[in-house]
Amino acid sequence: GARLLDEKGKELPWGGAALAKLSRIDISGLDNRLAECEVITACDVTNPLCGEQGASRVYGPQKGATKEMCQQLDEALANYAEVIKRDLGLDVMDMPGAGAAGGLGAGLVTFLKASIIPGIEIVSEVVGLTDCLKEASLVFTGEGRIDTQTLFGKTVAGVGAKAKVFHIPVVVIAGEVAGDYKELYQHGIDVALSIAPGPISLKKSMANAERLIADAAERALRLILIRLEK
Repeated sequence: GARLLDEKGKELPWGGAALAKLSRIDISGLDNRLAECEVITACDVTNPLCGEQGASRVYGPQKGATKEMCQQLDEALANYAEVIKRDLGLDVMDMPGAGAAGGLGAGLVTFLKASIIPGIEIVSEVVGLTDCLKEASLVFTGEGRIDTQTLFGKTVAGVGAKAKVFHIPVVVIAGEVAGDYKELYQHGIDVALSIAPGPISLKKSMANAERLIADAAERALRLILIRLEK
């Protein structure tokens, strides 16, 4: 496979921070058959590799990284991108989706010549979402957490955009609704509801997810019925 080498020609150890010492990329060991393959990556975010919306600063805190760690990782990924550009002629620094899965998007594009396609586009084609929307009066969708990242190519945003074309109202149900989520209302989402009935632990919420989701859906429908009955 590909080898990531430091300035002494030694392979880097595991871990994103080690990329700060990346000096050269050797792809001579890649299987030649990869050149004959078409790799399509289904990606549900559009985050770039580095920067304020990059892999480290956005997803690092979710994995327990401190602010200092995120800065260190971001600088390491920036060096990774610079070496890729110099050695392989690819600019992945600001590529949409390059920051997905901790930078895996950038790696797939670099070493497998993969194309990055929004996951919602692939899934919607498989399930025939557009045809379903033509017959729909109301759409329910959801994910674990609704926040500012939801707009970055995630399924909820994709469903909202497609439903908006047909002027169909969309209700989002999530385990948690946090941050500046109201921007979603400008992208085809009409209301976002949390399944939490009040202060509740993640463990308890997950253990009772089926009932809580049903309760949230019922609340949404009751509000709609109030409007229809007037």
